[in-house]
Amino acid sequence: MKPPLLSPEEFRDLSRHFPDRSVLVVGDLMLDEYVWGEAGRISPEAPVPVVDVQRESLRLGGAANVARNIVSLGGRVELLALVGQDDYADSLRNLLDEEGIGSTGLVADPDRPTTRKTRIVASRQQVVRVDRESRAPLKGALRQNFIDRMVAAMEGAGGLVVSDYGKGVVDRDLMEVIAAEARDRDLFVAVDPKESHFYQYRNISVVTPNVHEASRATRIEIRDDASLEQAGRKLLAELQSEAVLITRGPDGMSLFRPDQATTHIPVMAREVYDVTGAGDTVIATFTLARSAGATLEQAAVLSNAAAAVVVGEIGTAAVTPRELEMAIEVGYPMGNAT
Repeated sequence: MKPPLLSPEEFRDLSRHFPDRSVLVVGDLMLDEYVWGEAGRISPEAPVPVVDVQRESLRLGGAANVARNIVSLGGRVELLALVGQDDYADSLRNLLDEEGIGSTGLVADPDRPTTRKTRIVASRQQVVRVDRESRAPLKGALRQNFIDRMVAAMEGAGGLVVSDYGKGVVDRDLMEVIAAEARDRDLFVAVDPKESHFYQYRNISVVTPNVHEASRATRIEIRDDASLEQAGRKLLAELQSEAVLITRGPDGMSLFRPDQATTHIPVMAREVYDVTGAGDTVIATFTLARSAGATLEQAAVLSNAAAAVVVGEIGTAAVTPRELEMAIEVGYPMGNAT
């Protein structure tokens, strides 16, 4: 079978449609807080490094980082997610405004904090992460309001991303609403999954687990091509999805579709500093490309190239069309089918 090539010229033709496409992002957003410093000594109190703090920064994480990547690629986005009623929600809104992402879709829940993940980084190495969050499910009138707003926003969308980090937004009932409404609108839906929720994601377009999530969800230890194939096919059959894209770290990606050969896309990254947010970049690029007319194979190749860009930076990052085009030029031709 011919490899799924995507030339720089084909990408330029495709990316011209990005500004005309709008993607709805639904799910768990978070504030990524970074404390940057140097560690030159060990604490006398415990066998841990002492970090001399030099600066601090805030970045968009989770569903907000998906939205950021879509905007960075030139697409339009609507973000629907939960925040608390606290100063960190205000910080998130400010960051979204700076990125040109509307914050009117942020639904405030007074009973939960805004999800915040604090990473302490010393000499380009993450030392520890501190999480402040609630995983309580969304309930009552607030939940109904969220669903009503989501259904209304689906009307004008060209694609939908579900960003599930297990913080209470995504559950079986929500996914059933999404699947039904998307089917009525012929809307492409991509899910970045939480492993404990896997079998809630039925009858949608594509699920994008990493190899560890796919292994745990299927209870198949993925250790070679045969076990990978078995796991991918099991997910396809049980989820009844259009495709499953398994991201495999240093081994690239594998795209599974019913009644078609598996497409393996080799890794493109030259240097890997931080994989934080790489899954956000993958699903953002995949969904925007697909909504702009890319085939599933082309969308996978593009998302693989986008991931190669962002893992070369520390912290969550977003890729631009020019960076993506350059990555394609370096990696072209890419992919093979088996």
